[in-house]
Amino acid sequence: MNIEKFENYQRLAHAMQSGVATDQNTGSRCGEPKHLRVGINSAMSDAGGLVKLLIAKGLFTEDEYLDAITESMQNEVDRYEKLLSERLNTSVKLA
Repeated sequence: MNIEKFENYQRLAHAMQSGVATDQNTGSRCGEPKHLRVGINSAMSDAGGLVKLLIAKGLFTEDEYLDAITESMQNEVDRYEKLLSERLNTSVKLA
């Protein structure tokens, strides 16, 4: 596994978490406990199984997967930055 790619993904995941926390602390009810936990567990289980199968079948490599999820996480960070910037009427940069 490419450690630099993994560290970049982790950095983006942390930024996304900060966006979720700020979203919840400013009025969103999207993260209520049961709804959140069921969704997370289901998504992780489904995605993990699918990725394992596709890598085993040679459709893509672990590095290609890491590139794809990093890009997707960046999109999620961008989405929260936009949402929070509009809600708080200031420029928000998640790190």
